Order: sequence, then structure tokens, then C-alpha cells
Amino acid sequence: MSQDTANARALAGGVVTQVLHDGRSLSQTLPLFLEQAASVDRGLVQELSYGVLRWRFRLEALLRQLLKQPLKQKDQDIASLLLVGLYQLTYTDIPAHAAVHATVEAVRATGKRWAVPLANAVLRAYQRQHAQLDAVADCQPADRHAHPAWLVDLLRADWPDDWERILTANNQRPPFVLRVNARHNDLPAYRAALDAAEMAHAVLPVTEHGVCLERPVAVERLPGFAAGAVSVQDAAAQLAAPLLAAQAGMRVLDACAAPGGKTAHILERTPEVELLAVDIDAVRVRRIAENLQRLGLSAQAVVGDAAQPAQWWDGRPFQRILLDAPCSASGVIRRHPDIKSLRRASDIDTLAAAQAQLLEALWPLLEPGGLLLYATCSVLRRENEAQIAAFLARHADAREATLDVVWGRPLRHGRQILPGDVDGGAATGMDGFYYARLMKLP
Repeated sequence: MSQDTANARALAGGVVTQVLHDGRSLSQTLPLFLEQAASVDRGLVQELSYGVLRWRFRLEALLRQLLKQPLKQKDQDIASLLLVGLYQLTYTDIPAHAAVHATVEAVRATGKRWAVPLANAVLRAYQRQHAQLDAVADCQPADRHAHPAWLVDLLRADWPDDWERILTANNQRPPFVLRVNARHNDLPAYRAALDAAEMAHAVLPVTEHGVCLERPVAVERLPGFAAGAVSVQDAAAQLAAPLLAAQAGMRVLDACAAPGGKTAHILERTPEVELLAVDIDAVRVRRIAENLQRLGLSAQAVVGDAAQPAQWWDGRPFQRILLDAPCSASGVIRRHPDIKSLRRASDIDTLAAAQAQLLEALWPLLEPGGLLLYATCSVLRRENEAQIAAFLARHADAREATLDVVWGRPLRHGRQILPGDVDGGAATGMDGFYYARLMKLP
């Protein structure tokens, strides 16, 4: 067993500790640890980090049975490594002896000598007793589906016929979906390029320019990526620009725009618009500019709080507004499994209040006769259907513009896509998204 292989477990344990103990996101943490890994081990570090955070609540249910007493807070590093070990034994094809040995060596490297026999005993006990331990862990829905109990309760209340399917979809690996840049290639031409590169793929019929690769690849390997021929974007997110229906000559606002995927798609479809992209995060605004530059597109991207238009609005109305509102991200857990650990039940009311504030702030910027498209990557009705119902009740000059589409589930207001939804006759496996379109009456 190489030191590098044990180090891969140690690095994954470090990622898990920073997320669970320090509250840092996976996207912030993982790249820093991957830089420390040997190139041959980076895939394993990523797999273990994502896997443990995806299955954390079930793994902890197993670990509680295996420990005589909980580990102290100062020993979170050991707890994380035990989770890494249990994940390997439960959810991977890594040979058990290799998983146990490498994990125990990672524990040894912490310098906590007392934890070495503990780790060895815990992992070997799971090997011997996994059937009984699994049965106990699976008694409670939250543990069985590896979600926090508060989220399970909300999903069960909002989607009584679908909640278990949502939880199952959240634990699946997400598809690798591309959006072909219509300014560079039509879909058949880019599919031919994928065929030439021997990248198996399928068309996504609910989208205009979407394809799903059979296997993920590094973006640098995608034909024409550096030249702006294609972007990575889930099928559900690709629905925003067509719903916004911007026309040449219109003034368009993309609020909360970073990292700019929807901004770019609007411009790819209709480059003859005057588009302003606003986001509160300066680092992420730079990402908008970088993405547009790669795609050969241009827009005005500014740092600003969308809920405070006086900071950045010049007083000229918009004919189209896209509000991709900050939300619980409960529809994209399969892409960001750390959401399960970082989000709290109390966040939902806070987010709903912020969404209402954004709607109120942006509505005066919309020209009469214009459209505001409200979007979230949430599946919670408090953030979606109930949010739009409350807004319509407050505004006599607003009416809902019907979404005449085949995808998703029609609600009293708007339309909901649930994670992994299959539509249009093919397994698109979309992220969870909500859309509602509001028209401002003259």
C-alpha cells in the first residue's frame, strides 16, 4: 500500500472535516486538497469526498452503532476518516482489505496513536456485522436515504407521492450535460464532432441545444470548448433562456447572474439584446466575464445587490428580467451533496424572505408589457409556488403568463421539475428546478 494511497484517504478526510466541522462548502474546500494529491490519486480523493458527503447521514448511523461512545469534538478528524473508511466498504468496489489498511494508515498519520486500534476495530467490525448494522441504520427514512430529518419532513409534506423518489434521485450521480453554442455550431454538427471524438451521447429533447454525455470528461477534452463551441449546463437550467423569450433590441436584466451560464445562453439565442448581468459577489462576477469571453459574447456585468437597484440601475426600464433567485438548492443536491450538511431548517424562511424582497425590488424595473421569469433550483413549495402566489396577491399589475411546455409538473402557479425527472420520451434526468413567468400589465 503506497503512502500516496493512504494520503488520498487523509486528504478526503480533511475535506470532510472542513465541510462538517468548519462549515465550508465542497466547492471551496476540495480544490485546495486536490492540489496536495498526487495526480494519480485526485480522482480517488474526489470520489471519497463526494461519496462521504452524499451518504454522510447513513454512514453516521452506522458509526454510532460501532462506537461505544461518541468521539470528542476535537477528534473530528478521526470521525471523518472513519466515515471515509465506511464509505469505501459500503459504496465502492475497493477491496475491503485495501480500504481498511489505507484508512488505518491515514489515521496513524494524524499522530493520534490511540485512534489506530479504534479505526481498525470499527472497520473490521463493520465487515463482520454489516448485515445487522445496515438493517438498523435503514429503520429511519432520514438515515436510510442519507438526508437530514428536517428536509425529509419538508419533502414528504410538499411531495407526498414523490418524496422517496426525490431522495433517491438526490443520491444518484448527476448526468454530464452540455449546451451547444448555437452561434458556433448547430446541434447535428456538434454531435458529429462528439462522434469523431468517440464520446457517446444522447440528445435532450426538452432542450434546444442540449446533449448528455454517457461519461463525464474534463472540459478541456470537449471538442471546441476553448473556442466557445459548448458549455456545461444541466438540461433544467437550459430551459430559462427560451422561457425568457428575449427579442432583438430588448433591454434584459439577469439578476443574481453568476456564474453566467444563463446569461450566456440568452446571448447565444439573441445576441442583439442589451443585457445587464448583476451579482453581489465580485469574484463570481469575474467568472461571468470569463465565461462570456470564452464564448465570444459581451454584456455589461456589474457587482451589485439585486435587492438594492439604486446601487446600479440607470433608471431605464427592462423588457425582460430573469430572477434566478438564491434558494435552498434542494433541487441540485446530487451535484452538491454538501448541501445536506450545510443547509439548516431555519434557512428556508430566511431565503423565502430574501426572494420576496428581490421580487419587490425588481418589479418596478420592468416595463409594462414586459416579462419577469422567476427561477429557483429548489423543490420546496415555500420558495416556489407559495412565493409566486403571495407576490400575485400583493400586485394587481401582475398576472401569471402560462408556461405552454411539456416538461415538469404543473402547479397552481408555475411549473416544477423534480430531480431526475424523465420527460420528452428520453431519460433527461434533469436537476430540480422551478419556473414561473410574470407579466406586468400596462
